[in-house]
Amino acid sequence: MAMNLANADGDEDEMNATINTTPLVDVMLVLLIIFLITIPVVTASVPLDLPKERNLPTQTKPENIVIAVDRDGELFWGNERLPDVETLVERLKKESTKEPQPEVHIRGDAEVRYESVGRVVVAAQRAGIYKVGFITEPPAGAVTR
Repeated sequence: MAMNLANADGDEDEMNATINTTPLVDVMLVLLIIFLITIPVVTASVPLDLPKERNLPTQTKPENIVIAVDRDGELFWGNERLPDVETLVERLKKESTKEPQPEVHIRGDAEVRYESVGRVVVAAQRAGIYKVGFITEPPAGAVTR
């Protein structure tokens, strides 16, 4: 139930049903100024010389070791299947004593779990191999320099 009250003066002014947006605009302008002042501070960071992207085809040398990991996590030394990671570590230890030390190139299937490729990297680390790389396919239409 609504009740219509008149002013004490007897004037029957209509109620103003609009929203006063002036305080809202003032608050928004203050927030805008605060954001404009603080954004340069947030984006400032430690100056670093980041590596540049490059996609150069590598020449696989005969002395390089190519280890493949298939989608099931099976390890291959060239085309020879390895029974387990410990066998890989032992073979890499023999190779790590050579001078100059050969590079290990890891070829991982696109569907393989990261864990399987990580085991190969850890095996190379345990064996004392210093140079480990990953062989990938460049994206379609990529320009090589």
